[in-house]
Amino acid sequence: MIGKLSGRIGYRASDHVLIEVGGVGYVVYCSDRTLAALPGPGEAAAVYTDLLVREDLLQLFGFSSLLEKEWHRLLMSVQGIGAKASLAILGALGADGVSRAVALGDVTAIKAAKGVGPKTAQRVVIELKDKAPAVMALGASLGETLGGTPGEKPGEETVGGAPALDEALVEVERAPAPGQVAPVASGAGAAQVQADALSALGNLGYAPSEAAGAVAQASGEDPAADVAGLIRAALKLLAPKG
Repeated sequence: MIGKLSGRIGYRASDHVLIEVGGVGYVVYCSDRTLAALPGPGEAAAVYTDLLVREDLLQLFGFSSLLEKEWHRLLMSVQGIGAKASLAILGALGADGVSRAVALGDVTAIKAAKGVGPKTAQRVVIELKDKAPAVMALGASLGETLGGTPGEKPGEETVGGAPALDEALVEVERAPAPGQVAPVASGAGAAQVQADALSALGNLGYAPSEAAGAVAQASGEDPAADVAGLIRAALKLLAPKG
C-alpha cells in the first residue's frame, strides 16, 4: 500500500498530477482544492495517498492531510459516493468543512459539491453523523503527524535524491480552490482545540453527536476561540431552550 508520496511535480492536469519519485512517475488524482495549492512542474511536493484497487483498475488519490484522507475513506463507504463524488465534496468544503457539515447535519453544504444530489447528500449526513465526533477528535492527532522524520530538517525529507517538502502538506490544506471559500478553522491547532472541547463535553455527559454539532457550530461562529471559549459557546448552544 502506498501511503504517501514525496517528490517533484512532473506535470499538472485538470484532475490529477504526476509526481516523480526516484525516477518513477505516479499519477495522483486530487480534489480541486488540493490541486489548486500544489506547486508547479519541477517543484517539490508531498501528498498522502490512498490506493484504489479494482480488477481492471489501479488508481492513486492524493490528500493534503491525513484528516482529508480519513474523510475520503468514510465518504467512500456511503452508498452512491464514489471516488469522484468524494473528491468533489472535499474540494468544495475541505476536510474541516466536511467535519462541520456532517456534524451539523448540513445537507445543503454537502449537495453544493458538483455531482452530488440532495438524496446522496442526505445519506452522507445520516450515515456519517455518528462518526463525525471521532474524526473531529482524531483531527488533532492526525495533524501532528505532518512534518519530517527524525534526523531530517523540520518539514524536509529526501526521496530519490530530490528534497520533498512536507511543509507543502500544511499549505495544501489551508489553500482553497479558486472561487471557493476556505474552511473556517484549519490546521492542527484548531483541530486540537475542537478535540479538547469535545472531550470536555463528553465528560459532562453530552452524547458525542450533539457535542460535535455544538462544537462545529461554535467553531464556525468564532474560529479564533480557545478551548474554554469554545466550551462556553457550545454549552450555550446545548442549553435547553425556553
